[in-house]
Amino acid sequence: MLSLDLLGVLAFAVSGNLLAARKNIDIMGSLVLGLCAGLGGGMMRDVILGRVPNSLQEPIYLIPPVVTALTVYLLGQRALHARVPIVAFDALGLGVFATTGTTIAMDAGLPFASAILLGVLTAVGGGMIRDVLANEIPAVFNGSDLYIIPAIVGAGLTALLWGIGWFESWVALVIAALVFLVRMLAWHREWRVPSPMRGWSYSGARSVLPLRGRLFAFRRPSGRDRGVFAPRRSRRTAEPDDRDPED
Repeated sequence: MLSLDLLGVLAFAVSGNLLAARKNIDIMGSLVLGLCAGLGGGMMRDVILGRVPNSLQEPIYLIPPVVTALTVYLLGQRALHARVPIVAFDALGLGVFATTGTTIAMDAGLPFASAILLGVLTAVGGGMIRDVLANEIPAVFNGSDLYIIPAIVGAGLTALLWGIGWFESWVALVIAALVFLVRMLAWHREWRVPSPMRGWSYSGARSVLPLRGRLFAFRRPSGRDRGVFAPRRSRRTAEPDDRDPED
């Protein structure tokens, strides 16, 4: 599982460094963001399990964030518009960590539900730290389509197959790929869970009620309010992004 865990660290580190480039953060800040994104979820998991985090026991875990920070720095201006790669690498890390986090929890003897919870925390924890440090709404709290649900599905499948003895390395790859695919489809197709009823207006409701049979008219939040992980279509309607006006 070490190679798969390192793949997750690499994926989240890339997403953190690309987000730092979009935010005009310098190379040291980019390195910090990549480290937090790549190692944050695993550290949370290991601390809850009451053991020294793997990333502190194995220095090899520090290599992917350092390499990606240097690579993104050398890319220069080309990294400023890399929004799709941010979402893609984030989705890859989500799938990998949902699988590895759950297997580590199951191997530690946790109950089925607790292992799923810890797997999901491993998957979303680093991304949450990354987004908070970069002044973004965390994708898990954002109206950004399905994010935590694919992680729950991946963690649940991992725990189920582990419990019945059908879990192998290739199964972990398949589950991680499934989570990645569902997350990217959700982002592209705008699949989302219901949002709170807000932004309605009486006049708007009167105009749509006879035509659509709806009780209220709702306003979808703008892409600017929803950050980097907003769906493609809603992001197009927003103003460019969070870079300085001079850019």
